[in-house]
Amino acid sequence: MNTTLQQLKTPLLDGTSIESKREELKLYFQNTWQTYESLFSQINKDEAYFLKPERLRHPLIFYYGHTATFFINKLILGKYLHQRLDQRIESVCAVGVDEMSWDDLNTENYNWPTVTEVNEYRDSVYSLMLNLIDTMELTLPITQDSLAWIVLMGCEHERIHLETSSVIMRMLPLEFLTPNKEWQPYEKSGDAPVNQLIPLSNKQLVLGKKDEDQTYGWDNEYGELTVDVAGFSASKFLVTNQEFLSFIKAGGYKNTDYWTKEGQQWLLFKKPSMPVFWFEKEGEYYQRNLASVMPLPLNWPAEVNYLEAKAFCNWKSEQSGKFIRLPTEAEWYRLRDELSGDIVQWNKAPGNINLESFASPSPVDLFSNGETEFSDIIGNVWQWTESAIDGFNGFNVHPLYDDFSTPTFDGKHNLIKGGSWISTGNEAIKSSRYAFRRHFTQHAGFRYIESDNEDIPTVSVNLYETDNVVCQQLESHYGNDYFNFANYSKTIANSVVDSVSKYKENSAEHINSLKCLDLGCSVGRTSFELSTAFKHVDGVDFSARYIQHGVQLQNNENVRYTVKNEGEIVEFKEISLAKLSLTPSADAGTIHFSQGDAANLKAKYAHYDVILAQHVLEQSYDPALFLASVHQRLNENGLLIVASDYHFDESITAKNKWIGGIKVNGENLTGFDGLTEQLSANFNLLEEQNIPRVLLNNQREFVVSNIHFTVWKKK
Repeated sequence: MNTTLQQLKTPLLDGTSIESKREELKLYFQNTWQTYESLFSQINKDEAYFLKPERLRHPLIFYYGHTATFFINKLILGKYLHQRLDQRIESVCAVGVDEMSWDDLNTENYNWPTVTEVNEYRDSVYSLMLNLIDTMELTLPITQDSLAWIVLMGCEHERIHLETSSVIMRMLPLEFLTPNKEWQPYEKSGDAPVNQLIPLSNKQLVLGKKDEDQTYGWDNEYGELTVDVAGFSASKFLVTNQEFLSFIKAGGYKNTDYWTKEGQQWLLFKKPSMPVFWFEKEGEYYQRNLASVMPLPLNWPAEVNYLEAKAFCNWKSEQSGKFIRLPTEAEWYRLRDELSGDIVQWNKAPGNINLESFASPSPVDLFSNGETEFSDIIGNVWQWTESAIDGFNGFNVHPLYDDFSTPTFDGKHNLIKGGSWISTGNEAIKSSRYAFRRHFTQHAGFRYIESDNEDIPTVSVNLYETDNVVCQQLESHYGNDYFNFANYSKTIANSVVDSVSKYKENSAEHINSLKCLDLGCSVGRTSFELSTAFKHVDGVDFSARYIQHGVQLQNNENVRYTVKNEGEIVEFKEISLAKLSLTPSADAGTIHFSQGDAANLKAKYAHYDVILAQHVLEQSYDPALFLASVHQRLNENGLLIVASDYHFDESITAKNKWIGGIKVNGENLTGFDGLTEQLSANFNLLEEQNIPRVLLNNQREFVVSNIHFTVWKKK
């Protein structure tokens, strides 16, 4: 073991002694802090803190201060701390960057603190945290709403930046670094072993960290996803520098046919000819490690981004005549199942991980063991996957770190698995999930797989709906109840069923034989409620933006959306039919969602026993046209039920098309007057009532309407 600063493992959340757990948390915090300080102690000149060896990232002074400010900012957000230590540092070192583009990060507006100022600040935070841990209320097991969870969150966050900071440090000129005994690399290298493909059988896996799991987890790790993984063959070793060198010598960086469209754009921008940690001198290749250089170690893993790994796989496919690609997240877990146990149980990890062995990668065959034929299932370098990160079913954002995962749920961040030599704490456990943009530089490499199926079995990314208008509808249909008013969409459905029971003969016994049209169904809650009573429900809306969410829910997929709290602060929400006990039973009713224009419906929308028109009048460009023909779509004695606030808007309905809210011949014509006038030839009014509806603009601003609910029977 070359690294002398031993790493404590991420603490278990349960235990039998409060004081023993308190001491364990304190030691874990100290170990985390000291390891971070040790990494930065290799910088021998203050000016190095302000250089930008990676121009898409902040300088190292940010990361040195950032992990300390994180503790304070989260404590203040959680209302456990009421006074800042240093407002300037806690502002400028608060928010990191995601490599959102290849444009240079503009740092002109950053007034960085000095190294001395950050040192003094870190000392203050360290003392505050030790006192906090000694005195805080602590119960077991530690739960996500406890102060101890924030302590762990800060520790695990600092361990993430231990790794990301080391990547940036690895790009600094060597003159700014003085290696110390705690960060010694592996020094030997040789020819690479010949890689080979080893078959793995098919297996069903359940992915996701369980709520009762006894280690700290980030929000994206929780939930559940069942995956049937088909059989495939995986490379015994990670792809080595020697193997990747063959790709380079074959013109891999010059032949754009091997590269994805995104990869081709990256090639044009960066103009690379080799991986970022390589360089060539007098015809020989060398590799930069953390604080040293060595001749290219051919039997070490190649460290590349996803785009490079993908291009290699495409080249390998051409060379072998087989379909070669990166594994998916589920396929990596299938491989991980070849290895029993986890970091918290092992005395020593069966891989170069947790800083247990070296402060660098090592030969790919160094950690072979008898349990599996594969090497480096964990550790050495992270392994890129084909999978874009997404939350599992049941994903919930932690309120004190609401932007940890959700910004990455965009289809542009791919998962890396398995950890690297410097992955500690949460990063080293089996359930960890981290993702980076595909052009991102990390201590990451890859292994490849061979599959008979050329269609990569990826799970589609479930993005958050952020359109304010759509989110407002989703919250109204599926979210909280406000001001003690019952859910509007459910109340409408119940009122429809009550009306049918009262006004259609024998319908109380036979409502499940009737057909209903929910026109203006929006995001679908009323349709789902009605489907438990009616034989069939057609949910129709003019807006495809609304309909897609009803379809998504109907397909047993979760829907995610944001709710505005205040200014730019939002709350992230996830809904499913199962959570709301709305899943239509097989014998109750069926729903078909589709897009349609109420004023120009297709002929197939006919022969209904009940038509519910929700806010169709005020959302139609010609409400009178709809009302003139709606009777033709109803069966004999059919019911038309209209829900409207009669609030006509010229941006939707030209004023000459308004049926009410206007003066006619100098007299007031209300919306209900106009509705009655339009329907009187073909309908009799049976009932009217008012139903309150609440729409949320933000947590302190609501729109409350008194919706007029009228029931009409076809003559």
